[in-house]
Amino acid sequence: MNLNPTIVILIVLFVFVVIAAGIFFSFLSVWLRAWLAGAYVSIANLIAMRLRQVPYGLVVDARITAKKAGIELTTDELEAHYLAGGNLIPTVQALVAAMKAGISLDFTRACAIDLATRGSGKSVTEAVRTSVDPKVIDCPNPAQGRATIDGVAKDGIQVKVRARVTVRTNLDRFVGGAKEETIIARVGEGIVTTIGSADTYKTVLESPDAISKVVLQRGLDVGTAFEILSIDIADVDVGENVGAQLQVAQAEANKNMAQAQAEIRRAAAVALEHENKAKVQEMQAKVVEAQAQVPLAMAEAFRQGNLGVMDYQRFMNVQSDTDMRKSIARPDSDETPGSGGVPGGGKFPAG
Repeated sequence: MNLNPTIVILIVLFVFVVIAAGIFFSFLSVWLRAWLAGAYVSIANLIAMRLRQVPYGLVVDARITAKKAGIELTTDELEAHYLAGGNLIPTVQALVAAMKAGISLDFTRACAIDLATRGSGKSVTEAVRTSVDPKVIDCPNPAQGRATIDGVAKDGIQVKVRARVTVRTNLDRFVGGAKEETIIARVGEGIVTTIGSADTYKTVLESPDAISKVVLQRGLDVGTAFEILSIDIADVDVGENVGAQLQVAQAEANKNMAQAQAEIRRAAAVALEHENKAKVQEMQAKVVEAQAQVPLAMAEAFRQGNLGVMDYQRFMNVQSDTDMRKSIARPDSDETPGSGGVPGGGKFPAG
């Protein structure tokens, strides 16, 4: 079937007109909404945003919100923030909230805060809300598994403290400033230092507000995204006697050291005793050896005429008398008196 070329051209023109009308009316509704709200945006600007793949409806809605609040924002500023990955509506809402609360916040800083908090679970709206309505931070953070901050006074008694820190967002330092974890760490450090400088734990219990005063004077919010308004001591409790435990541990260590030194001295004494016994046995062997030389010396004296029979007889009498006295003095001894001759009961060797 052959179609008339005129009909084909008319069909193509009809389809083009329908598509163009749909696109025009889609832009027209957004353009009309902006015009009626007093935040005029040209059709050409809308088409340019569409070509740059920017949701022009979202940009127009953000501009209308700002315009109705008395804040003048251009579509270029809103489009640039969107292309940078920002959230347009929350940023504009935060800007409006800051203006209504009398807080100085311009669009550039609001965009910076929004981009800085992206992916952190926080938002520029929350930053402005915290600046208007201060928040309370528990110190320590219960989510970290600690219930109290523990410090030890000079008397060795442990003091357990739980504090609540009221902070307000400092929008000028929010970008690049330290967050809640730093506040908790600094307040905990100040509390531990204050407790440690107290003479006794009773001083801390009598005036817990002194902890708040000392910690506030340290300027703990420097370099953070918050301004500390107050530090309130929620709970104070007495813990363990750490000083006594340390003394007990030191005494136990000293005892172990003394026992080790005593063991060293005992081992040295045992070694010296065995050494002395060896020396005694060595001396006894020398005595036995010397005694064995006596009969030989006496025989030699007989041969040379230096010892006579009467001299030898007197010597034997003295020896027998000595053995008798020893047996009387020690009746249970197995020792028997010498039977004459050389000492030890031996016979005089033949000359």
